Amino acid sequence: MALTFTEEQEQLRATLRRFLADKAPSVAVRRAMDSAEGYDRRLWRQMADQLGLHAVALPEAYGGSGGGPVELGIVLEELGRVLLPSPYFATVALAGQALAASDDKVAKARWLPRIADGSMTATLALTEMSGSPHLDDVETTAAHGTVSGTKMFVVDGHTADLILVVARTGPGIGLFAVDADASGVGITRLETLDPTRRLARVDLDAAPAYRVGPDGDASARLRTVLDLAAVALAAEQVGGAQACLDAAVAYAKVRVQFGRPIGSFQAVKHMCADLLVQVEGARSAAYHATTVAAEGSSGLPVSAALAAACCADAFTHAAQQNIQIHGGIGFTWEHDAHLYLKRAKSSEQLFGGPATHRARLADLVGI
Repeated sequence: MALTFTEEQEQLRATLRRFLADKAPSVAVRRAMDSAEGYDRRLWRQMADQLGLHAVALPEAYGGSGGGPVELGIVLEELGRVLLPSPYFATVALAGQALAASDDKVAKARWLPRIADGSMTATLALTEMSGSPHLDDVETTAAHGTVSGTKMFVVDGHTADLILVVARTGPGIGLFAVDADASGVGITRLETLDPTRRLARVDLDAAPAYRVGPDGDASARLRTVLDLAAVALAAEQVGGAQACLDAAVAYAKVRVQFGRPIGSFQAVKHMCADLLVQVEGARSAAYHATTVAAEGSSGLPVSAALAAACCADAFTHAAQQNIQIHGGIGFTWEHDAHLYLKRAKSSEQLFGGPATHRARLADLVGI
C-alpha cells in the first residue's frame, strides 16, 4: 500500500495552493464568511471552471475527472489550510460521494454532472435533534414518495439546491433526494460557533422525495458513504492542523521577549516539537485512510475510524497551541487563530467526537 503521491497529484496540490494563495487570503475568507450566503459564488465558479475541483472525485461517465478519495483528500487538505468558506465539502465530499456510491444510474445521470460542473450545490442530511451521526438513531421517515422529519442539522443546508436525506422506511434505512425549494421543506440558517462553515436546520413535512438506489435497506452502503465522508474530513483537518503549526512556528521565530525570539525558549521548542509529531501522525493516518478508500478495501471502517479520531485530536490541539504561542494577540478577533480553533471544534463533532471514533475502532478490532 503506497503512501506517496503521483506527479499528477502533486501538481494538483501545487496548483491549488497557488490558486488559494491568490484567491483566498485571510481578508477574502473573512469577507466570504460574513456574507449572506457564507461563501463567494464567483470563487465557487472559478474552482469549477478553471481547476475542475468539483469533478475531481467523480466518475468520468458523469462529467467527473475519474479521481477518487486520494485526489479529494488533496483538495480538502488545501482548502482546510486556508479555512475556505465554501459548500465544497457538503456538495462534493458528502452529496457527491453519496450519489457516486449509489446503485442508481438515473440519479447519477441527473445530478452528478451538475455537481461536477459547479452548477448545483448539494448536501447530506443525517444528524437530527439527538446530535447522533449514527444510522441506528435516524427518526426521519419516508413513505409514499415523501419524507418527513424535523430538526435536521445540515452542513450548508441554507445554500443547497439538493438535499440527500437519510430516512427510515419499512425495509430499513434509505437515501432520498429532496429539492430544497420543494413544498414541505423548511430551511433556517443557524448561528453557530464556526463562522467559516455554515449550518442550517431543515424541517421536512411530507416533502416530495426521490428514492436514490433500489428498495430495501441501504444501511451497509450508507455506512460506507459515512466512512468516506469521515476520511475526507480527516484530510481537511490535517490541512488546518498544518496551518496552525506553520503559524505557531513562524510567530515563535519573530516574537521577541527578554531580547530573544520566544522560539529559542525550551518550553516553546518543546510545544512546537510535540505539535509537529502529532500533526505528522495525523497526516499519516489520513493519507493511509484515503489510500484504503481508493482501493475499495474492506479495511475502510478501521482506517476511517482511526483517521477520524487522530485528525480531530491533532487539529484541535494544534489550534489551541497556536493561540497559546501567540499569547494575547491570538485571542483577538483580528487574528485568525481563533477561526482555526472554531473550525477544529465544529469539525470534531461533525460525525461524532474522537471518543466516539475510538470506541468504534475498539469494536471493529475486537478490543
